[in-house]
Amino acid sequence: MNLRDLRYLVALAEHRHFGRAAAASFISQPTLSTQLRKLEDELGITLIERAPRKVMLTPAGRDIAQRAQHILSEVDQLKESARRQLDPEAGTVRLGLFPTLGPYLLPHVVPNIRARFPRLELLLVEEKSETILRMLREGMLDAGVLALPLHDDMLHVEPLFAEPFVLAVPSNHALAARGEIRMSDLAHESLLLLEDGHCLRDQALDVCQLAGAGERTGFRATSLETLRQMVAAEVGITLLPMLAVMPPQAANSHIRLLPFKGKPPTRRIAMVWRRSSAMATFLRRLAESLRELPQGLLDPAPPQRKSGKPSTAA
Repeated sequence: MNLRDLRYLVALAEHRHFGRAAAASFISQPTLSTQLRKLEDELGITLIERAPRKVMLTPAGRDIAQRAQHILSEVDQLKESARRQLDPEAGTVRLGLFPTLGPYLLPHVVPNIRARFPRLELLLVEEKSETILRMLREGMLDAGVLALPLHDDMLHVEPLFAEPFVLAVPSNHALAARGEIRMSDLAHESLLLLEDGHCLRDQALDVCQLAGAGERTGFRATSLETLRQMVAAEVGITLLPMLAVMPPQAANSHIRLLPFKGKPPTRRIAMVWRRSSAMATFLRRLAESLRELPQGLLDPAPPQRKSGKPSTAA
């Protein structure tokens, strides 16, 4: 048995198709099929159910593919650890971020990371939080930037920052004339929210529960940008995380952003990685760079226009 054949099995488990698995492994389909049959012969069990138009792993095949993924992850970490002994700031880091944070955080931190670690190859993966957690457990990612709380004893949690929320309302909304609002102002309001699976939905629901607000029925957005456009179209109001309304995000005259008076509702952001990771020392240094946001970026008040009126944002 060799690592190459284990990689072929993992590729087939991921793609569920001999042709696509072969292409992802940079070999021909006959070669892939032959090597996997040799692996089955060596183990003495059937790993793959072969049908004309469908490929499935047997229960034993699924179990062995999962174990193979862990083995390959450990081997990759071993190689990465050896590389970092020679040059701690070189190599590759696979970092996962969730969609309502990644596009808005990266413009503020990537230039600093590139300046501090010029030899680092940073591979960014944008997925929902549950997918990032799964990929971390399976060794497909080295670290993730996620919202707290997390409940996984396998992961080390390195807090980064707390990101405030602002309320986004149409410019003609009854609350739009206010410079700031209180949580109690949301009582009996119905907010537009994201669909299930987005951690921002759960965070917004927590705020709604505290404020006595509810969810707008009959609508669930698939992205933060859809929420933004629905507010601009006067469909309703929503909560937006601070980074999503700060430059370089463009302004929109149809949306009014209202900060919360006093202590605003926030979400806590952290960088996480496996406690067993051989890259832990370097990942702590990378977390320091992610923590160093520009001064005033997370100010609870959105940026003001020269006129001093409440700001607008896309």
